[in-house]
Amino acid sequence: MPDASASCNCKQAHCVTNHPPAAAATQSPIGARRRLGAELRRLRTRAGLTLDDVAVRMTCSTSKISRLETGKGVPKVPDVSELMRIYGVVSDAERDLLLRLVHEGREHGWWETFTEGVQPERHFLDRPGRYASLESDARRVRCFDFTAVHGLLQTEDYMRAVLSRLLVHHSADDLDRLVALRQRRQQALRRRVPRPLEVVAVMDEVVLRRPVGGPEVMAAQLDRLLEVGRLPNVTLRVVPHDAGILRAHAGQFVLLDIPAELGSDVVFVEGHAGDSYLDGADDLDLYREVFADALASALSPAASAELITRYRAGHHPR
Repeated sequence: MPDASASCNCKQAHCVTNHPPAAAATQSPIGARRRLGAELRRLRTRAGLTLDDVAVRMTCSTSKISRLETGKGVPKVPDVSELMRIYGVVSDAERDLLLRLVHEGREHGWWETFTEGVQPERHFLDRPGRYASLESDARRVRCFDFTAVHGLLQTEDYMRAVLSRLLVHHSADDLDRLVALRQRRQQALRRRVPRPLEVVAVMDEVVLRRPVGGPEVMAAQLDRLLEVGRLPNVTLRVVPHDAGILRAHAGQFVLLDIPAELGSDVVFVEGHAGDSYLDGADDLDLYREVFADALASALSPAASAELITRYRAGHHPR
């Protein structure tokens, strides 16, 4: 993984070295929109108004208000100023906070450099920057995988092998951008400010067995797992074959733990019908329970490292 502080003389268009860390001290535009939405929802509730009530007063659709409250709409100063008037906001501190969130919510995210022009592909690629924007606000990532190694832990060659098999309708330049995006995300594992991203990765043993990109690619990938597994902020656990079927096998997912000041936690669920982002209390509780079950069935970090080492021995020699 490139060191963000290292100098770089390469000429690649999407080089990821010599750049600021992936997650800056301020929240992402998506995080700002989610925080703004939560504040607007709180103010509406305090005012005793429904979405329909506000839409009538704003002479707009109910869906517009709903999108602002869920962080899916791009906020505008005139709209939020009118909402503050409707909700009776008189505190300068509240007004300043809301307007600051409006401005932050309209900024471009660091990921847009990598995702501009890369089109989503039904079933295989959601809007490329959406997950990265949420992950950049997270303090901890907890993931369960049974198809491939999680993107934060992949080598470049492993990334290319996975993406080229899944995104058969994308250009070579698109794949370069997506690889660079993953490499940029990985900088969060070794950043200094804010604290390094914490990762608890649980994977099925089949991920270690599945050949991706050939023996040399797999050998390097297994070496990478052993390397990152030694980081104090990364925990790797493998669910062995003899653990049988778990509830987590119904579909791989990621729990993103977001600081309270940036919004609620989010569950990212991958599926052939499309990717889902869930932040309801019931959904979060369910996936926390499912993850805990997978964690309880997994080998210890030390035993997981031993198993990875055994699989590594079966590939190209070091």
